[in-house]
Amino acid sequence: MKHSKTVEIIVNALEDMKGKDILVMDMDGKTDVFDAMIIATGTSDRHVKSLADNVVNEVKRQKISVLGLEQERSWVLVDLIDVVVHVMLEETREFYSLEKLWEISTDRKQVS
Repeated sequence: MKHSKTVEIIVNALEDMKGKDILVMDMDGKTDVFDAMIIATGTSDRHVKSLADNVVNEVKRQKISVLGLEQERSWVLVDLIDVVVHVMLEETREFYSLEKLWEISTDRKQVS
């Protein structure tokens, strides 16, 4: 994966805060918008926010730019230009089913 160091930092940040069902999807060559998408589940609105905040703090500490942050109660998107992180409540993740939207054309790696 092209941005494996960034992905590793993000996955570690999510695991450190007890993120659930972390999934890394290699999007390189599948879309021109980003190279990797990471999806994780939080157990409450507060946990979702804490997971996303920890990702932002860790990538900034590594001097990786954060392009944007979109935040709803049950879903936070962290845009790191080449890597996009979605942190959601379980029911939100099931409803939008991003994994299934991209499943046909991606390589997937379940982290935890």
